[in-house]
Amino acid sequence: MDSSIFSVCVFCGSRDGVDPAYARGATDLGQIIASEGWRLVYGAGDIGIMGAVARSAQDAGGDTFGVIPVHLQKQEVAKQDLGRFIVTENMHERKKVMFMNSDAIVVLPGGGGSLDEFFEVLTWRQLGLHEKPIFLLNTNGYWDKLIELINHIIEQGFADASLKTYIQSFSDVDSLASALRAVRPR
Repeated sequence: MDSSIFSVCVFCGSRDGVDPAYARGATDLGQIIASEGWRLVYGAGDIGIMGAVARSAQDAGGDTFGVIPVHLQKQEVAKQDLGRFIVTENMHERKKVMFMNSDAIVVLPGGGGSLDEFFEVLTWRQLGLHEKPIFLLNTNGYWDKLIELINHIIEQGFADASLKTYIQSFSDVDSLASALRAVRPR
C-alpha cells in the first residue's frame, strides 16, 4: 500500500436502491474523497451506487483503486479506466485486496454483498486483527435495523458491548467526512 495517501475503502451496492438519496450520498462521498486528496478503494463496478461513488471521485480528479473478481466483470460492468484496476479470482480475494489497501472502511447502503463485507471487517476488528475505523453512512436510516441487530446480538450474550465501539454511524456525508478527517494519519 502507498503509505503516503489516505485510502478509503467503500463497500456499497451495485444497485441504486429505491431512495435517490443513496446515490446522492455516494456521489457526495466520491467528491469529498477526491477533494481531500484521498484515494477511493472500491469494488470496481460502474453500476449502482458503486459506480456513482467512483465516477464522482474521478470527475473531481480523485485517485481510484478498483478490485473486481473475474466472475463479476460483466455483471458489475467493470470500470477499467481507474487509477488502478485489479481482477481477482474470487470474492474473498477481492475483499482482502480492498481491505489491505485501505486505511478506513465506509459502508454505504447495499445488499447481501455489502453486509458480507461489513461483517467480515467487523469480525476481523473484534478478533483484534486490525484497528481500522469502520463507518456506516446511514442515509435516511438505511442501517437502523443493522444497528438494532448488533444491539440484539450483544443483549443476547453473543458479543461483548465492545462490538458497538468498532462501528460509527453517520446520517450525512459531511459528518462522515469529518470523522474520516479525524482518523487520517498526519
